[in-house]
Amino acid sequence: MPSNLTRKELLKKDKFTVEAGHTVDYLSTHRKEVVRFGGIALALIVLVAAVLYYRSSQLSVREQVLGEAIALSSAPVGQAPAGGGINFPTQTAKDDAVTKAFTKLDSDYSGTEEAYIGEYYLAGKALDAGKVDDARKKYQDVADHANANYASLAKLALAQLDFAENRLAESEALLKDLMDHPTDLVSKTQATFSYAKVISPTKPDEAKKLFLQLVSEKSEVAQVAVTAMNELPQK
Repeated sequence: MPSNLTRKELLKKDKFTVEAGHTVDYLSTHRKEVVRFGGIALALIVLVAAVLYYRSSQLSVREQVLGEAIALSSAPVGQAPAGGGINFPTQTAKDDAVTKAFTKLDSDYSGTEEAYIGEYYLAGKALDAGKVDDARKKYQDVADHANANYASLAKLALAQLDFAENRLAESEALLKDLMDHPTDLVSKTQATFSYAKVISPTKPDEAKKLFLQLVSEKSEVAQVAVTAMNELPQK
């Protein structure tokens, strides 16, 4: 990650990987039209935020532990980098090490912002493994107790889960709340796009108006909004 990028540029660069994420297999078998962004994409967002937080904060023990976990998550698989540093022989070895590091962070420093970052990451891993109930529990804890930025990411994840499990009212309520209370990590634009995607199957006219609004504002999601609008159900 280039160190000369500003906080705003970093957030802009990674925040909208949400649209380019993958559908979790477990969820796709239950809801084929699930929005195509899942745990790994969200985990990437929070890791970017964690790096920014770590760099800008006064060092402490738990921040060092967080930094070490982030370093593991960024380590390459295969041949060691030319300049030295951590690397893993296989992706499985890396995943195990990173999960262990974030689990320890969550366990040892429960209730701190660093622990909620760890819990958010673990929720994404649980979702990728098909452990939806465990993922939901972790996301809910972050949504209820973390600061506004990390809580907003967890709420976005919960909204996606609700949509995938046909809990449409709950999903819409969460996304409307995010639209009314945007954060650095989930902007009003992001929440609006997600809400429009969720209501597309049942309220295509309202979804179209929202997509047109995003396009007219020349927002960061204008291009994907055009694509989503073209995919709306036809009368």
